[in-house]
Amino acid sequence: MELEQVIEKYVLDNAVKYNGKANPGAVIGHVLKEVPDAKKDMKLLSGLVNDKIKEVNNLPVEKQRKILEQKHPEMLVEKEREEKDIFAFLGIKEGDKITTAFPPGPEKYPHIGHAKALLLNYLLAKRYNGKFILRFEDTNPELVKKEFYEIMIENFKWLGVEWDELHYASANMKLFYEMAEKVINSGNAYMCDCNVELMRDNRTKSVPCNCRHKPIEQNLEEWKKFPKAAAGSAVLRLKIDLQHQNTTMRDPTIFRIIDAPHAKLGAKYRVWPNYDFQNAIMDGHFGITHRLRSKEFEMRSELQRYIQKLLGLNITYTYEFARFNLKGVPSSGRIIREMIEKKELIGWDDPYLATIVALRRRGFTPEAIKNFVISTGMTKAESTMTWDDLIVQNRRILDEKSDRHFFVAEPVKIVIKDSPEQRIELNLHPIHRKGGRKFKVKEEFYISKDDFDVLKKGQFYRFMDCCNFVKKDNEFVYDSTEYQKFKDKGTRIMHYLPVQEDLAEVEVMMPDKQVVKGLGEPLMKKLKVGAIIQAERFGFMRLDRKEKDEQGKEKLCFWYTHQ
Repeated sequence: MELEQVIEKYVLDNAVKYNGKANPGAVIGHVLKEVPDAKKDMKLLSGLVNDKIKEVNNLPVEKQRKILEQKHPEMLVEKEREEKDIFAFLGIKEGDKITTAFPPGPEKYPHIGHAKALLLNYLLAKRYNGKFILRFEDTNPELVKKEFYEIMIENFKWLGVEWDELHYASANMKLFYEMAEKVINSGNAYMCDCNVELMRDNRTKSVPCNCRHKPIEQNLEEWKKFPKAAAGSAVLRLKIDLQHQNTTMRDPTIFRIIDAPHAKLGAKYRVWPNYDFQNAIMDGHFGITHRLRSKEFEMRSELQRYIQKLLGLNITYTYEFARFNLKGVPSSGRIIREMIEKKELIGWDDPYLATIVALRRRGFTPEAIKNFVISTGMTKAESTMTWDDLIVQNRRILDEKSDRHFFVAEPVKIVIKDSPEQRIELNLHPIHRKGGRKFKVKEEFYISKDDFDVLKKGQFYRFMDCCNFVKKDNEFVYDSTEYQKFKDKGTRIMHYLPVQEDLAEVEVMMPDKQVVKGLGEPLMKKLKVGAIIQAERFGFMRLDRKEKDEQGKEKLCFWYTHQ
């Protein structure tokens, strides 16, 4: 299909979905997925998309739909993706007993990648009427922080996830110790006092150390003395196969000493299990039948199943899917911490980030996040997503439910000479909430600086649902109120605010952390913190807080969501 046809297809589809107004960012994202080579000349692509959008947006929605139906009927076929279809490849039968789990480490703020694994495991359990367990894997006291337990629980609840049981790996230390003694007694584990460099070198070269040949009795004795040993002096290792192609199977460490206070247990323990050992035991002991997780754990699956078999535990089926990257957005906790320390980010909820707290604060909805992460699929192939991919899901939801309001950024006062006094009532929502926004207008108006800067002499303009006017020399002159007259010869429709004392003082934090100041219609003062509105011709934005300015006047502080 020619590039122009692909562009037309997605412009029409986007316009039909969103009340006749296509969005260039969303269209370009879809076009590039179908025609990757178009990325070679983004200037050309942007020009073609904008030209087609200008053409299509001038058509009535009914006409747009008719053209789409005639030229690209496949776009109107509803492609339902039921949750059961997502999990069909697992081969689960109706009536099978399913228990899933999501086991985050409470070591940082959860991001949209966590949301994918969380939601997939939750939805899998829900699909088959099974049990879903939220489990904190908190056996590394150096990384675990109390605040992260609380943040994760609050964020996961906000996403709409309800767990049947809440587990803490650290509450099972006695179980881990019992299992450690079991593998020592069976001759499948040994205490190793080699230094880290020698141990790593031996594993690389597949060479056993002398510790591997200790008798069981000696290993048990050293294990019992282990809690009083010096940090770093020894570790407990599984005895598996130093020749194994999977390097994680080459006598991995399963216990080590960490001298750091634990967020929940304080200094009660010094000997802590490594990730694979505690993970395998928690899954097997508590009967986790299935776990869906990111591909970074793929090499560890063999080791974890080996541990479960060795200890006679239930075997957990795991499926590892490729991670998706959100273009230009860091997800590494280490990198985010460094950026916060350098004041490059305002915190874990910086609008630049894809942490759950940041997305929530900006105005992304749980439903949109769910739809987005499911749309990324469970393939083994890495993918890079863009903000547009997430925004298209969120816009669909917000467009349906968000009230409309006028926000005039960087306002400029103008006078429309001879404009008559009018009482105007605009809709809070074009479909669901008619009326509700009442204005009394005459000659004095505020318009945005962006609009003011492009007004040209002799051009015919219109204020939305208000009046038409013309710029003559250095003044603006009223012409009429009829929309049809503007439609015949007008060039630009603008939003506005009448000059009056009770306008809302508004600030909007943009994703790049620039703050846009302006005025809002009086009705915005009644908004509750957390409300998400559509500022017409500006974008969606969420009321973050209300505060007082230097004069003691109330100021509404929003975060910009997206167009």
